[in-house]
Parts: sequence; C-alpha cells; structure tokens
Amino acid sequence: MTDHRTKDYKGKIKDREELKRIIGPRPRNAKVIMCHGVFDIVHPGHIRHLSYASEKADILIASLMPDAHIANANSSPFVPQDLRATNIAALEMVDYVIIDQDPTPLGNLKYLQPDYFAKGYEYFDCDVQPRTSAEIAILEAYGGEIILTPGDIVYSSSHLIELEPPRIAAEKLHILMETEEVRMEDLRSVLDTFTDLKIHVVGDTIVDSYVYCSLIGSGTKTPTLSVKQEEQVDFVGGAAVVAKHLKRAGAQVEFTSILGEDDLQDYVLHDLRESGIDCHILVDPTRPTTRKTVFISQNQRMLKVDKLDNRPIVDKYVKQIQETISTSGADVFVFSDFRHGIFSRQTISRLVSSIPDGRLKVADSQVASRWGNILDFQGFDLITPNEKEARFSLGDQDSVVRPLALELYKRAKCRCLMLKMGERGLLTYRSEEGRAHINIDTFAQHVVDSVGSGDALLAYATLALATTKSEVIASILGSVAAAVACESEGNNPVAPKSILAKLQAIEKQLQYS
Repeated sequence: MTDHRTKDYKGKIKDREELKRIIGPRPRNAKVIMCHGVFDIVHPGHIRHLSYASEKADILIASLMPDAHIANANSSPFVPQDLRATNIAALEMVDYVIIDQDPTPLGNLKYLQPDYFAKGYEYFDCDVQPRTSAEIAILEAYGGEIILTPGDIVYSSSHLIELEPPRIAAEKLHILMETEEVRMEDLRSVLDTFTDLKIHVVGDTIVDSYVYCSLIGSGTKTPTLSVKQEEQVDFVGGAAVVAKHLKRAGAQVEFTSILGEDDLQDYVLHDLRESGIDCHILVDPTRPTTRKTVFISQNQRMLKVDKLDNRPIVDKYVKQIQETISTSGADVFVFSDFRHGIFSRQTISRLVSSIPDGRLKVADSQVASRWGNILDFQGFDLITPNEKEARFSLGDQDSVVRPLALELYKRAKCRCLMLKMGERGLLTYRSEEGRAHINIDTFAQHVVDSVGSGDALLAYATLALATTKSEVIASILGSVAAAVACESEGNNPVAPKSILAKLQAIEKQLQYS
C-alpha cells in the first residue's frame, strides 16, 4: 500500500480532476475510501478516524471543507485551508488530500465515486442527520458504501481552540505567502517604494494626553481616589498621526484638518511641520482643538476625559476643504474619520465628490463612542473598520465575524475591506478572483498600548496597496505595523526600520534560509 506514496507530502494535495485521473473510474482494483471534515486543529479523534479508515481500503482521500463555507464560530477555521491541507498531507496514513470548494462533499462524492465514505459514529447517535442521508443516497446510487469509524471519545477542535489558541501566526503567514507567491524579500523591498507616493490625509485632529499619576489614597468621607500628578506627555493623534505614519514611512504627505483657536493649535502645527508634513489647517474659533486625556497610575488607565465639540463643520469650511482636495496632486486620498466635525452625512458626499478621478481612495471611520457609519464611504478602494464598527454599521450583533465582514464588504462596494479584530488579528476581503478572504493573526508579542495601532495599520496598508496593488502584501505590512505600534506606549509613528525588525523576527521564527 505504500508504492503510491511520495516523500514530498505536499504533492499529495490534488484538485479533483487530477485526483480522478489518479484513482480511475469504478470498478477499481485498488479500493478508495474518503473522509471529509474541517480538520482545524488535528487531535487524537482525527488520527483515530483516519487510521481506522486507512485500514479499510487501499487509498485514503482526506477531503477538507473550504474556509469560505466554515462559519460556526469567530475562530473557525483557526487554521486556513492551505495549512490544514498541508497538516493532513503530512500524515503517513493519508494518501491524497483535496480541498472541496463546495459547502458539502456531495459534489465530490458524485464526481470521484469513492468505494467507501467514512463517517464518525457520532453522526448516528440519534436519527440520521439530513446531510448524512443525502450522502448515503449518493453512495447507494452508484454502489458505494458508508463506513462508521470508532466514536468512543468525541473531540472538538473549536473547544480546544477556545481553551488555549495555538500560537501559529508565523506558520499561517508562511502558508499564505507560499500560496500567494509572496517572499519575505518582496515585503522588505516594498518599504523602499513609498518615497514616490503623494498622499493627502483629510480628517479630525486629536491631541492624546497621558497624565501619569501616583496613587495617594481615597477620601475618608467619600470613595474618591486621590492621586498625585507626576508627568504629562502629549501626542498628536487622530488623523494627524495617520499623516505622521505615512510621512515616517517615506511618503510625501499633505494634511487637511480643522483646529481651534487655542494653544494646542500651535503645538499641533509645530509638531506636524517638524515632521515635514504640508499642512492645510483651517482654524475655527468656535470650537476647541480636540483633546483626549487619560489618567494612568501603576500602568492602569483610571479615567479618560475628552475636551471636544462634535458639531458638523459649517459650509464655508466644507468648501475650503473641497478646494484643497480638488486641487491636490496626490495619488492617494485618506479620509480619517473620528466624527469630531469634518465628516458627517451632509459633508461626506461633497468631500468624496471633490477627489479627482483615478485616485486611490481610503477611508477609516473610528466611531466606537460616537454616531457614524463606515458605509457612508461607498466605493472606496480600502476601508479599515474594526469589528465593533462593522457590527454598528450593519446593525448586527449576532453574526460570526466572517459572514459579518463579507456582508459589510458587499454593502460598502469597496475593492478591499480590512476588518481589525484586535488580538484575533486581521480579516481581509477582496475581489472574488482567487482567495476571497485572508486571515492574518496578530504579530504583537507584548502589548503595551493598543491605542493608535489601527492608524499604523491604515497607513502601511494604504502605502503597500498603492505601490503593489496587492491586498495580501498590504494586509501583511499593515498587520506588522499595527503590532509594532502596540508594543510601545503612546501614539508614535512607526518607522520602516521597526517593520524590518519585526519581519526579521518572524523570518527567524520560521527558520528561513
């Protein structure tokens, strides 16, 4: 039974046309048995199931459910289909692996006509399930048989993942890059291509203030905490830090925003000009420059106080912003929306219509604590909401994350959607050509401060998409930038050298030559 096996176990992975040529039509001299499942995290139940099946025939085919049709939990599948196929192919008892493109194995049962189809006993504990009945009907139609494998202990990949998700971010990245024919050198070389890009960022400026305190105690008459202020550190944030990320990466950056007539205006302008950003700042004396102050003691955030005015900007400012957009020579326009005045349902269509034809359009609408909707930005090349914002925009708190992202992708009519999922990483949807969605786990090793990680992702994903046209490369570099931003405190722009260092660490982990 070993003469048809190959030392190159990845060579076991076949498409169904090739597999049919190999096994031939019925009746066959070599009996064929097929198993079908997700095989997400391979566990003892899978091994027993496959081992038992391999003993009942000469050739064992393991059929895998595709990623696109698995949506029973936010983490399903945890392991992408190409890596699942590789894992199963590495098992000696498995002769061939096929990734089914359909939601059920019915089509492949009809096409391949295995002599036997192996099912676990758990599928027959009670009444036969409708799906199993359909499988039996197909088998009986051509003379195949169903074989039940031992089911004394039932394991669940989903339960194992929930207990402790395995840390396989690098391995999942490797299989993605291998499948998409992307090399580490490609990622590194992209970082050198940003200098020719002209980017225009439009959005709300925020000053993030970190006030570090030491705890004195609490009042004797009221449960009021008493702290001593030790230090205050200010960071230019919001859309302004997106501009700083882009500039730090090497692009030529214009920035349009509105500030108040106050001291923070001077601080922001000085910081941005020191960074080399071409500023188009409008001053509205009726509103303050937005400031968000967080009080920190013993590395814990105790309180956050915002000073802001969320009123939509008046018409004269809309017209001025439209003028800066329409006359800009930028290759890419980034709308960074925090719903602090610039973007509203009344202004978005006017601002979008001012973008010259043929330019790359990117939008991020961070509206976790305010009213706003990423779906206001229709037909953009890239949008980057987080899961909470996606659920808000669709009015959907129940769907698991992949159907949620797919629905948002379709409704937004965008070229690319990158859904930020925090510690669960990034989910990208792109055109239906090839792999429709991409999962990338987080590369953050020691999260210090997650504030601003989405801005870093937005910046580097935008730059990579503009220069390479590749959603895969954009997703990878955006994820790496977000991880770098998470590993230091404060809202600081991410430098290319930090991206290179993170890529080198991932490469070392995979032991690339």
